[in-house]
Order: sequence, then structure tokens, then C-alpha cells
Amino acid sequence: MSDDPMAWETTNRKTAYTCPGFDVVHEDVVLPDGTETDFDYLVDDPAVVVLPFTPDGDVVLIEEWRQTVKRVNRALPAGSVEGDEDLAVAARRELTEETGYEAESVERFATYEPANGISDAVHHYFVAEGCEPTGEQNLDFNESIRVTTEAYDELLDSVRRDDVRDGRTALGVLQYELGDA
Repeated sequence: MSDDPMAWETTNRKTAYTCPGFDVVHEDVVLPDGTETDFDYLVDDPAVVVLPFTPDGDVVLIEEWRQTVKRVNRALPAGSVEGDEDLAVAARRELTEETGYEAESVERFATYEPANGISDAVHHYFVAEGCEPTGEQNLDFNESIRVTTEAYDELLDSVRRDDVRDGRTALGVLQYELGDA
């Protein structure tokens, strides 16, 4: 338990729902003022998000059907880390599985908790350089993905214009633009 005076005490924890990809956990908690209540949240494996550049500076993107919003989503390749897998290995694997591209190099440039009010998810962002279409796409059973490339400046302009609705992608592009990745 945290020694922070704002910390909640968990008195009971159970998995309320399990499905492929995530669990929903229900906890009974005691707030700092003594109030007893409950809290539900999504338990999600750590993930990698890859900003992949081709040798000529284009970005490799995916277009994927997203059932929750009923449309095709344009995004950076991303996916779950498997077990104790090294994060850089996971970034390379996800890039190849989703796009068929392989990277000459990968380097982590950011880590975020994208929705820590409702989920324990952690996303690790990588920039991948020298990406070439030398591998084979190996999609999960529930993935429908098209691969495309776009000039980085065009992608950045799309994020600025609110044309990129995928939060992981917008955050990654903006953080990359701000930093020295």
C-alpha cells in the first residue's frame, strides 16, 4: 500500500469479466476519509506503439477497422507486449506482424498511461528507422489491416487538423515532434 495520504485502501479485488485482450476488475475500496465504496477498471497488458520511418522519411501507417467507433482508423502500428518480452523486441514484432515492414533500428522515446482513470494500460512509444517491406504481415484473427505510407509532414498536419482520431497516434506524433527522439 502507498504511504501517500491520498491513497485508497483496497479491501477486496475480483475479476468481474474476462475476454480476449483485457479483464475488468472490481475492487472494494476505502477512501482516505473512511468512505467505503467500489471501483471498476480495465486491466490491459502493456503495449508498444511504433512510429516507423522508411529510408526516404515516409511514415508507415495502418488503416484498421475499429468496431467500437464503426469506422476505419488510420494509426501507427501498435500491440501488446507478450509476457516478459523485451519492449524493443515487441516493437519490432508488432511492426512486422501488422505491416510486413522490418526496422533497421528502434528506440523508445516515451511512455504513457493513456487512460489511467479507467485502465492500468501503459503504452511504450518507439521510433523505428530504416523500415523496409521485407517481412510478412501476420495478423491476429480479429485484425483487418491495410498498410499505407505517408510523408511525416502530412501526418503531422493531419494530427494538427484533427483528422487523426486515434489517440495513441496523435500523442506519439506530437511527443515525437516536441522531443529529440
